Amino acid sequence: MGVFEKKFSEPHLKELDQLIDGAIGKARRAGEFSGKANECLILHASGEIPAQRILLIGLGPRRQVNLEQLRKAAALAAGQLKKLRLGTVACALPLLDLQRTSLPARVGAVAEGLLLASYRFDRYQTGEKAKAHGHIGKTFLLIDKPVEKAAAEAAIAGAVSLVRGVTLARDLVNEPGNVKSPSFLADQARSVADETGVKCRVLDRVEMQEEGMNALLGVAQGSEREPCLIILEYEGAAPGNPPVALVGKGVVFDAGGISLKPAEKMDEMKMDMAGGAAVLGTLLAAALLKLPVNLVGVVPAVENMPSGSAIRPGDILTSMSGQTIEVLNTDAEGRMILADALTYVERFEPCLTIDLATLTGACIIALGHHATAVLGNDDKLVGALLKAGETSGERLWQLPLWDDYSEQIESTVADIKNVGGRPAGTITAAAFLKKFTDGTTWAHLDIAGTAWRDKPQVYGPAGATGIGVRLLIEFLKQLPERRP
Repeated sequence: MGVFEKKFSEPHLKELDQLIDGAIGKARRAGEFSGKANECLILHASGEIPAQRILLIGLGPRRQVNLEQLRKAAALAAGQLKKLRLGTVACALPLLDLQRTSLPARVGAVAEGLLLASYRFDRYQTGEKAKAHGHIGKTFLLIDKPVEKAAAEAAIAGAVSLVRGVTLARDLVNEPGNVKSPSFLADQARSVADETGVKCRVLDRVEMQEEGMNALLGVAQGSEREPCLIILEYEGAAPGNPPVALVGKGVVFDAGGISLKPAEKMDEMKMDMAGGAAVLGTLLAAALLKLPVNLVGVVPAVENMPSGSAIRPGDILTSMSGQTIEVLNTDAEGRMILADALTYVERFEPCLTIDLATLTGACIIALGHHATAVLGNDDKLVGALLKAGETSGERLWQLPLWDDYSEQIESTVADIKNVGGRPAGTITAAAFLKKFTDGTTWAHLDIAGTAWRDKPQVYGPAGATGIGVRLLIEFLKQLPERRP
């Protein structure tokens, strides 16, 4: 059960307290539990109710509790319950009376939290270690009115479909580098297509050469693994409606190329395709949810390695758009593969384009691990993404993208250079991408700080977060409301 801070007079809570001989009131008076956010209390029940134990989750001040706090409370409950290995759980969180929320919205948020926190990546663990993880048995979400059962069940089904997309994104990011080649990502995209009926096409090296994708191919030429460009198309609206384009960086492993990264934490560079994983997860979730929109997802998939065939600092590449790029740092590779992908996606004539990328370490310095940076050329689009971030709990923070920043990426020997120096590194990376979005309504999400966590999070274990999927699905759900 959820408890608002210092609010112990809720009808369901009072009734429960009476049935267990005032144990909740005693704990409150003893200072053991006050309902503060993320506070937990486990009580052993008496024979008056069929439950063996009662888990109370603090929600904080009532006026501050929203669907995201409810989502987090459910996730926190899941973390506690996994340790107890209970066979059956009855969850009363949807019964909470939250302002400006409906029962289906509360049920969906609770289901999301429970499912997200139940995730684990254990496919490479064997023996006793594989059995060591806790689990939750059957879970029932409680509602007051039987007439609302159908709506509640639909909300649960929606949460399951949404979390399927997040789980796919997490799994792809968590996969080790020896497994996760560009062709592996392409196979995952084909699996999404087989399950949902979305269209899938994969361009190989020869086809990309014919397209003139020399920026993407330049990044890939240091690796023995063949690059590819993954394209998924989902039609949920009328064929004439222009699609929303989603472009995700898919560097399956980033050693930095000739500009080699330090050895410390290089193992985490298997997550440099989190943007591409978010795109695949979003296409899966959108298709399962049957969202009434048209989507095209593009993932440039490469590996960035040092070798005798790798590009060098000082090389000049001609992008698909015809613009030339002076490569000053081969570790600034994500923006180069995105440049060709952004140019390629223009042929679909999208109504708007959103790219996601673990693009800059500077973003972690600026925003830490709590917010994704958003930049773009359209304030309405950026505002809609900010709103979706608040609703989904995947928060964004806007950084400026004034023309002044473009001066930092001007080259004396080519059209542009791929780095603009240390100042405003996240912004100058976005300024680089902006050069390839001429005439397109576009926003860029830098997920470098939010795609991966070193420590367990409220929504699950350490590792991949699956960031971007819930944000984009929320954005797409609200999209028809903003159309003229």
